[in-house]
Amino acid sequence: MQDTLTKKIFDVDEVRKDFPILNREVDGKPLVYLDNAATSQKPESVINAISDYYSNYNANIHRGVYSISIKASEAYENAKIKVKEFINAESEREIVFTRGTTEAVNLIAYSYGLENVNEGDEVIISEMEHHANIVPWQVLREKKKAVLKVIPVNDNGELIIDEFKKLLSDKTKIVAVCQISNTLGTINPVKEIVRLAKEKNKNIAVIVDGAQAIHHTKVDVRDIGADFYVFSSHKMYGPMGIGVLYGRAELLEAIPPYQTGGDMISTVSFKGTTYNDIPMKFEAGTPNVEGAVGLTAAISYINNTGFEAIHKQETELLEYATEQLDLIKGLRIIGTAKEKTGVISFVVEGLNALDIGIMLDTSGVAVRTGQHCTEPLMDRFGIPGTVRVSFAFYNTKEEIDIFVNALKKAIEILR
Repeated sequence: MQDTLTKKIFDVDEVRKDFPILNREVDGKPLVYLDNAATSQKPESVINAISDYYSNYNANIHRGVYSISIKASEAYENAKIKVKEFINAESEREIVFTRGTTEAVNLIAYSYGLENVNEGDEVIISEMEHHANIVPWQVLREKKKAVLKVIPVNDNGELIIDEFKKLLSDKTKIVAVCQISNTLGTINPVKEIVRLAKEKNKNIAVIVDGAQAIHHTKVDVRDIGADFYVFSSHKMYGPMGIGVLYGRAELLEAIPPYQTGGDMISTVSFKGTTYNDIPMKFEAGTPNVEGAVGLTAAISYINNTGFEAIHKQETELLEYATEQLDLIKGLRIIGTAKEKTGVISFVVEGLNALDIGIMLDTSGVAVRTGQHCTEPLMDRFGIPGTVRVSFAFYNTKEEIDIFVNALKKAIEILR
């Protein structure tokens, strides 16, 4: 579905009015929220949609013949259609709702992985992966006596694609990489990675972690060509507790369920159980209906804003913040890829990232500090952690000025 309002004039001051939390203060200072890679703030339309669900048609779905249950069921199923259109999947049957990206990766590892990976087979991930796209494959390696290979990262924070080509072999069964690094902001060439894997063996399953990409850029899963694509609602201005696993229908049909009970069954007897059709086969128990309702509203909000406007605003913020930080003596940005989105991780010589984060909070500035669930990446760069600022289209250059001034003050005090 094409965004219909991408050509409208983007007014960040008007946009900010849609996000109630941006009006609050922290210790008497305006909140400057720069931790959007961890979770985004929610527009009023999303908050209202969830409130409307609980106020007017809260009911369990697929089980009731009464009106509000039918309405809730329709809202849940319509959410899948909305997601299908948003990422250009072929069918809503390919859309599985999970608790988030982490559960989606685990589902693939424990269902597809356990079925298709055997002793000596190889799984390839990258050095910049989030722990959620590392640990499940380590568990699979131990269970199946498989081999885990890692695509290295260069000093700029970019995947070394020539090394990836060397890692591919006749034993490769799975490739799992992020589209955008949550720590570096690096945009990876996932379409090329899929192409290279499929040229080696069309049966290699490629999983793309889109948690950091889905709200920054228009995603077309058919164009990317990945077998699985996963992301979380709360990164894209929707509620927590719900995420999406896109999987090609033939793959989802072929693999066993990850959890059992509830709507994932077709028939149950003490002699045996038959499973429901996809995607319900992978949705055991009472689903997160309010999450689906909120996600639907979030997608509508993104579509109405338009990715063209989002990209322009976030690119300007990234460039401006990078320029300002480069002027600070002793500060080093970790991750300087040519293709990058609105994330900046940095260290300051002689200072602890946590101390900087605490000092920034006293000025109302919210940033992330530490390893960002990418400890192997920190080891790669030989650092204990970073300060990370991450932008959304509702952030402003004025907020960056507040952040930079607060950072300079913090550095002066801590030194």
